[in-house]
Amino acid sequence: MKLLRFGPPGQEKPGVLDAQGRVRDLSGVIADVAGPALWPESLARLNALNIDSLPLVPGTPQQDLRLGACVGQVGKFICIGLNYSDHAAESGMPVPPEPVVFNKWTSAIVGPDDAVEIPRGSVKTDWEVELGVVIGRGGRYIEQADALSHVAGYCVVNDVSEREYQLDRSGTWDKGKGCDTFGPTGPWLVTADEVPDPQALRMWLEVDGKRYQDGSTATMVYGVAFLVSYLSRFMSLQPGDVISTGTPPGVGLGQKPPVYLRAGQTMRLGIDGLGIQTQTTVQA
Repeated sequence: MKLLRFGPPGQEKPGVLDAQGRVRDLSGVIADVAGPALWPESLARLNALNIDSLPLVPGTPQQDLRLGACVGQVGKFICIGLNYSDHAAESGMPVPPEPVVFNKWTSAIVGPDDAVEIPRGSVKTDWEVELGVVIGRGGRYIEQADALSHVAGYCVVNDVSEREYQLDRSGTWDKGKGCDTFGPTGPWLVTADEVPDPQALRMWLEVDGKRYQDGSTATMVYGVAFLVSYLSRFMSLQPGDVISTGTPPGVGLGQKPPVYLRAGQTMRLGIDGLGIQTQTTVQA
């Protein structure tokens, strides 16, 4: 299934994509694509529905029908840094001996095609296409062998980053990662049964039509199962938590000379089978 949320910002309703690429309204079945609706038994009930019997939502998704972030009421937005060895190299940093963990604030989350704001005073706003992992069954101290059974599904995330805030102004990375609009998520949550191997997904990103990132989740240092298990040692993972798993090389920071975003540009990014995002940059 491809679960989604549609409608104006703050008023999104739950939906599902049908075989013809149209949105069907799920609001008569679940309150939101969030929390208990992501439990394995809840997803099994949704999967058993006759999708074509659900109300058809007018409009074409990502054209004249806005999509919100594909998960609502996110409790934690956990990110992994330097999780591709070639990205670590372009950043001038060693591959970490354990995953680098930081957070994006949930107020950064926006829809897949919403505008991305360049923060006031920013000089180094950058892009990062990433595989998002959405937790369905919560837990602590999850065994790696069982970790993927805790995953509800996968989505595209753009881990927009302000590098000066992140790297040059002391403290943790978080203040360069969690600015408003820095977390486009979606267009849909593709349930785990449709992603047989999360370590075999091609991913890419373009700015104004120029391809900067072209990689694969196959080159992650720490894979999805390991990350879910690892994070559960330090916190309880809960339904609807989002884990953004790192980016392949090709970010603006790694260009020679570096290239950063400015207002009026267009980012387009995607992961095979998980959809495409398109964002225009605007000045905050």
